[in-house]
Amino acid sequence: MSEGPGQYAGLRVALVHDWLTGLRGGEKVLLEHARMFPAAEIHTLIHRPGASHPELEARNIHAGPLSRLPGAARHYRKMLPLMPWAASRLAPRNVDLVLSTSHAVAKAVRPPPGARHLCVCFTPMRYLRDQAEDYLGRGLRRAAAAPLAAGLRAWDRKSSHPRRLHRIVAISQSVAERIRRHWGREARVIHPPVEVAPIAAAAAAVSGPGDFFLLVGGFTPYKREDLALAAFAELGLPLVVAGDGPSRPRLQARAPKNARFLGRVSDAELARLYARCRGLIYPQREDFGLVAVEAQAAGRPVAAFASGGAKDSVIPLDDPAGRAPTGVFFAPQTAAALAAAVRQLEARRSEFEPAAIRRHARRFAPERYRSELREEIAALLAERPPPA
Repeated sequence: MSEGPGQYAGLRVALVHDWLTGLRGGEKVLLEHARMFPAAEIHTLIHRPGASHPELEARNIHAGPLSRLPGAARHYRKMLPLMPWAASRLAPRNVDLVLSTSHAVAKAVRPPPGARHLCVCFTPMRYLRDQAEDYLGRGLRRAAAAPLAAGLRAWDRKSSHPRRLHRIVAISQSVAERIRRHWGREARVIHPPVEVAPIAAAAAAVSGPGDFFLLVGGFTPYKREDLALAAFAELGLPLVVAGDGPSRPRLQARAPKNARFLGRVSDAELARLYARCRGLIYPQREDFGLVAVEAQAAGRPVAAFASGGAKDSVIPLDDPAGRAPTGVFFAPQTAAALAAAVRQLEARRSEFEPAAIRRHARRFAPERYRSELREEIAALLAERPPPA
């Protein structure tokens, strides 16, 4: 839903995003911004036409020079050394506000003279730090790339200077801490928007949970589907696995018999799975993690690794503030610890009230996100620009 008439009358806005090659959590935040600013054009490093949401594809999209290279939409990770140069070619003009959404280099866009720049930061660039192996390789290749990585880290901090990046929003407390550590900047935490209403509606048609737990996988190493499969091999409880990705064939081939793989499912089918499951298994560390909130929108508890964005979105048993619980945490990040958390969730199931879990999930609805982001935009536009 777009903002009401006159909400930003006369405000000229450019939306900047790292790349438009699919529809994941970052693109859903960008979609919310596009709905807030119906006249805004989109600037991005790489665009694969038709890969994102139809509302985004209908916009005037300005793709950078990397987008013209063969295979760019699939091999953009290999273009990391070129990304600072490509980001400098993002050139919104004749705007008052640049609103970037970034986990890589979009935050380095240079606003035109007189414009203000607000970045919604998903995380400082992991590719230069704890995901460097995925981008720079290992062994000798990693060692040879070390000078490049050092230069890119220096560029990453420099391009986050207040003269270029005027105000920052972080999507979780974990991300705000990383911004403080890597950039020396403070950021207000505004949790991303989650479409909780359709999931809650699907859950209303279900009388109660079924007999299975749910894992929503992306099948890349950090998602830790292997951990969940090992835990459920020990537990022997039914596990339904939705989603697809590079490591799925290997993991499915050695999965226990009590795990059933569905592959990629539609949003409607995923909502039904949330509604029918006994709980969500969440073994990964995410910067925020929409899936954990979506499961709670269905009134289902979450067994989550005690790190990252889950610490913002899941209320554990025996919460010090006395809030109604919405899940259980486990640590360390091992199969044994996850299995113990699932046993705890089952043993204390009567303490998880579906209505209370759904109420908690509504805190992350798009209306709240728009309201808090409007406050940040208003504060930014009211500030005196720093000296050039």
